[in-house]
Amino acid sequence: MKKWIEKFLGGGKSRKGYKAQTDDLKSADIKRRMTLATDDQTSKEILYYLAEKDPSPKVRKAVAQNASIPLHVTPILATDREADVRLALAKRLVELLPDLTDDKHSQLYAYAVQALGTLALDEVLKIRIALSSTLKDHAHTPPKIAGQLARDVEREVSEPILRFCAALSDADLLDILKGHPASWAVEAIALRPVVSEPVSEAVIETDDIPGGVALLGNSGALMTAGLLQQIVEKARAYPEWQKPMATRATLPPSIAKELAEFVDASVRDILMTRDDFDPEDTEEIAAVFRRRLDFTQESEMNMEPVEKRVKKALAKGQLDEDMLSDAIAMRDSAFVNTAIAQKIGVPVEVVTKVFELKAPKSIVALAWQAGLSMRMALQLQKEMGYVRPQELIYPRDGTDYPLTDEEILWQLDFMGLKNQKKNY
Repeated sequence: MKKWIEKFLGGGKSRKGYKAQTDDLKSADIKRRMTLATDDQTSKEILYYLAEKDPSPKVRKAVAQNASIPLHVTPILATDREADVRLALAKRLVELLPDLTDDKHSQLYAYAVQALGTLALDEVLKIRIALSSTLKDHAHTPPKIAGQLARDVEREVSEPILRFCAALSDADLLDILKGHPASWAVEAIALRPVVSEPVSEAVIETDDIPGGVALLGNSGALMTAGLLQQIVEKARAYPEWQKPMATRATLPPSIAKELAEFVDASVRDILMTRDDFDPEDTEEIAAVFRRRLDFTQESEMNMEPVEKRVKKALAKGQLDEDMLSDAIAMRDSAFVNTAIAQKIGVPVEVVTKVFELKAPKSIVALAWQAGLSMRMALQLQKEMGYVRPQELIYPRDGTDYPLTDEEILWQLDFMGLKNQKKNY
């Protein structure tokens, strides 16, 4: 290591004496200065002077390519007015990284990272692309440089780093995802060889459809049970997520049963033919579809007014969340509105008006007053109130109402429902 440091500080023996080198440095003959610039035994002071002062870009480029380039001159070359000089320096610094990372706290390493940081912001696109394409799978990429390149506005620069660079930290990825990145950026992050649980959650929180599809199809994406639950809930509004969710290798049976509540026949067949579920789980999934089919057939055959249908179901003890979920899936909004109105004891027009407002807190309060679960409240927000994905209110800890009693009571008072008695 000592010999290597001496080499890059210009400490080796020169083929010419210092005076001869000085004479060549002062010469108007570019060939003599080029000889100095290319000789790995040239004094470090001479190389530094050539890099900073020589009028010929060919000479300065030769210094950048010199095997013994003094690293304390690299920040100067990184701002050279000639793009070819800067590009040559970028390639040379990348070649030097494996040796420099032996001592990341050295001044030499600091000089190299400083120069790379300047080049990562270079105004010439081809220089940034060259750095990105090389550093994306380089084992010694400095995390700081990876973070700079990952935030580049040009897709050709940032996408390779987002997709492949192992040096890019989770903190950088989370920060990028919070900044509302383009869809291709979300998808690139979702396709990384390993995606941590916090980053997977951040990808889903963007509500980016292609990004979600990519994440679900990525076996290297780690997901908690809570996140899978959130994805299933979002998949009602994002049909594109349903098939990759059904084919995900680590899908718990409980999540599959929830997915079965609303997917179409093609996704149902995928769930039914999985060989990693117990027969009991498969039968429960099949039962969901049979129940949904029975509701559809009964609705089509029953010509009675919706109010009478709801009262019959209530009298038989059948007006539960399963029936409401079936009605929502079958787009029988009249049945849903009437059923909730019946549970609360208000005219159906009151319930209809709440959904028309598309206000998530009001819908959550309405569901609470009707004695429904928070998960049903989420479904009502999505499929009856058509609340925008970014405004949806999700259950706390997967099942609990996230609003305080004061918040719910305020909403009920605002809707004129505060004194209504819950029928459950």
